[in-house]
Amino acid sequence: MELRLLGGVALYSGGQPVDTGSGRQRCVLAALALDAGQVVPTDRLVDRVWGATPPPRARATLQSYLSRLRRTLRGGGSDIVHRTGGYVLEMALEAIDLHRFRVLAARARGGTRRDSVPLLREALELWRGDALTGLDGHWAAGERDRLHQERTTAENELADALLEEGRGEELVAGLGARVSAAPLDERTMRLYLRSLQQTGRVAEALTHYQDFRRRFVEDLGIEPGAALQEAHQRLLCGAPEADAPVAARLPVPRQLPAPPRHFAGRHPELDRLDAAFDVTAVAIAGAGGIGKTWLALHWAHRHLDRFPDGQLYVDLRGFSPDESPMEPGVAVRGFLDALGVTANATPQGLHAQAALFRSLVQDKELLLILDNAADSAQLTHLLPGGPGCTVLITSRDQLQGLVVEHEVHHVRLEALSDEEAGAVLEARLGTPRAVGEAAAVREIVRMCGGFPLALSIVASQLHTRPGANVAAMAAELREAGLDALDAPDPTASLPAALSWSRKRLTAGQARVFALLGLMPGPDISLSAAARLTGLPVRRAHSELRALEHASLVTPDSAGRYSMHDLLFRYAMDTADELPPAETEAALRRLVDFYAATAYAADRVLSPHRPQVTTERTIPVGVPDFPGTAEALSWFEREHRCLLAAQQVAGARRWHRSVWELAWAMDTFHARRAHRHEDLDSWRTALVSAEHLPDPDLQATTHRLTGTAHADLGLHDEAVHHLGLALAIAEKSEDETSQARAHAALAWICGKRGQPAEALGHALGALRLQERLGNPVWIADAANTVGWYYAKVGDHNRARKHCLAALGRYRGANELDGEAATHDSLGYLESQAGHLQLALEHYRKALSLRRETGDVVREASTLERIGDTHAALDDYGSARRNWRLAVALYRAQGSDHEAEVLLARLGEEPGLAKLG
Repeated sequence: MELRLLGGVALYSGGQPVDTGSGRQRCVLAALALDAGQVVPTDRLVDRVWGATPPPRARATLQSYLSRLRRTLRGGGSDIVHRTGGYVLEMALEAIDLHRFRVLAARARGGTRRDSVPLLREALELWRGDALTGLDGHWAAGERDRLHQERTTAENELADALLEEGRGEELVAGLGARVSAAPLDERTMRLYLRSLQQTGRVAEALTHYQDFRRRFVEDLGIEPGAALQEAHQRLLCGAPEADAPVAARLPVPRQLPAPPRHFAGRHPELDRLDAAFDVTAVAIAGAGGIGKTWLALHWAHRHLDRFPDGQLYVDLRGFSPDESPMEPGVAVRGFLDALGVTANATPQGLHAQAALFRSLVQDKELLLILDNAADSAQLTHLLPGGPGCTVLITSRDQLQGLVVEHEVHHVRLEALSDEEAGAVLEARLGTPRAVGEAAAVREIVRMCGGFPLALSIVASQLHTRPGANVAAMAAELREAGLDALDAPDPTASLPAALSWSRKRLTAGQARVFALLGLMPGPDISLSAAARLTGLPVRRAHSELRALEHASLVTPDSAGRYSMHDLLFRYAMDTADELPPAETEAALRRLVDFYAATAYAADRVLSPHRPQVTTERTIPVGVPDFPGTAEALSWFEREHRCLLAAQQVAGARRWHRSVWELAWAMDTFHARRAHRHEDLDSWRTALVSAEHLPDPDLQATTHRLTGTAHADLGLHDEAVHHLGLALAIAEKSEDETSQARAHAALAWICGKRGQPAEALGHALGALRLQERLGNPVWIADAANTVGWYYAKVGDHNRARKHCLAALGRYRGANELDGEAATHDSLGYLESQAGHLQLALEHYRKALSLRRETGDVVREASTLERIGDTHAALDDYGSARRNWRLAVALYRAQGSDHEAEVLLARLGEEPGLAKLG
């Protein structure tokens, strides 16, 4: 079955057309196909098919269309499947012409010049006319224009490639037709002039340039760009047609970690890896700590010359106890980044991204190391299809599914032989010491069971302990005994080495090690470790240094401490031996510390937020934050720990702490666009709020849960929670909560395109805030009223309220509010036609956004500055600001906003397409 979108929307089976129903039903199919393999929310489907004003029975009609399409698709092996929140088209991406076009174009951009011409020709031959022909509506028109830009880009890239080969004569007729269709397109005209010059038609080229320049100046009031003027000068001077810029080629990735030191033995396994070189994929499997990565990296560095196209490496975190295994999509996107694929060139969905990855490495001699894999399912999308790539996989799992399904060669890694382990220990200790105490070395080797990690720990202890001798340590290890971990054979037991390491600690150090097994996040700071252990900071630092010397913890350059996953598991086990009251108190101290510090940092970011009362004394040791930059930096370092601490608090029913952590993270989440984390945090807090007898807190929780839903486009859920917030506040006669709920409802109505309803809520919030009397909150409400008056076109009232808000903000030194109000004033003045005044306000807003570190709103302000420059015909300034906005949107994960802005850039006259 084949689905065609690059022309009329059509479905074929066995080369014959299949009836897909009415125009709206075909629109449903196209709306799903553009995001094939991804869930398309029901609301989005309705919007794509019917626009902003769907009929009352739109959902019922949609169900009917989906049912008919399912019956049609299932006959050809495809389907439309309902998922949570929406529907997904399950169809092979290579069966959809648009996705084939994108893969071919991406391969052309990454390949050689010789390869790019046939690939681009094949891609462009898939087009049978304008995309989505026959579909009406705003969405279809917008997609048609965006896809037209993709086609134009490919056509230009093909023309560039042909001109680089001196084949301009082949292009003259086609480029002439394109110039007629787009008479103000500078890039097409430049390509046309080059083709004419290559065929010796210089006089004709000069005439075309003069006609183009005249139209350009008359219609746009500006001269053509520098590139076109340079092409004109070459024509005048009779200079040979200059080479076009060579398209970006794939970078050569060099991602391997450093080669392991003190490697010894493993000769049979290395020989098997050498012999399996032509197999393309090898899975190295074995117990944790047995040296899988050690072996893979050693072999890889020995054979770097075999992989001239580079090496890719990823730790898939399959057996990391402090976090879930890496999603395959994250790994694929990392590979695409390493191969130079920009965000706007990356398709949506794991299947499409994996297909693009396989296409880019199809003919490459490249090494790929997939380290610490969880299971076969995690790896399926990460395997390249080309014969030139070699893949090394390490895992504790035997990966039988991968061996059977993909014929991956399997290397089972056993313990080192005594001879090999002795060589490792000798390399670590030095030959004189090892030979001088040979009997003790042999005993240690036997009791360590041939595990490289255990040998490393032993060697570290012998190096760092003053006066230590090998015989005494062997005796202590013998007395400690060996407990099985992954197998009953005590000669292959890693816990023995770990328990012996712990036995060498002082009582205080052992207690700290055990308590570190309780840390909820992936790492821990010194201050947090001090609170967890209940020790003064200097004492905690001393104990952590001792654990570092024992190779039980690892500090990073920022002074944060983490553990190898096996060591962390062992620490978790040892924590179980502590009295329950002690572990409970330790976690209580740590959660209180995180909540109090996050609250203090939040007060710096947003000093005029309502203060939250606390039931406990603020812990000592909470750091001071001199300014916004320091507070943001702390949140960025501790973010994952804070989220994990909230989960710990929830599991122990520390409901107030759960709520306080959600509140304290809210401003940071907003400024850094952590929308999903914000929603998860408030959902957790919502459960706890039901156990807290505080109506204001419950109303606040519903309100912020509602705004978190709205940030992700979940408007129905947002309205539900905001309605509950208002109802609770009205029932308790809490005017403060009522005002905040009205403000939030104004915001969501604005996002839903209902400015009149938004203005009503905003006015309600202002009336309540004026009765309450807080000047900053009054300013917040007044600015919101001004914004929505501007939205409904009442500029005088908008200006009055915004200026009043600005005065109050300045009096309170509230920079966020000042920035928001200047942004509002910029918008209303631009709507009123006062463009220079609008620019002044926007620039003030931008300066304040940067001062407060609000990168989320900085992006939208930059976009509006670009809009205003464009309205003033200053396209160079518009382009610069829009590019900055796109970069910020991408960094925040706001892909939709970035794509919309890129599409608009392509539509503006006088603007080069953003790449």
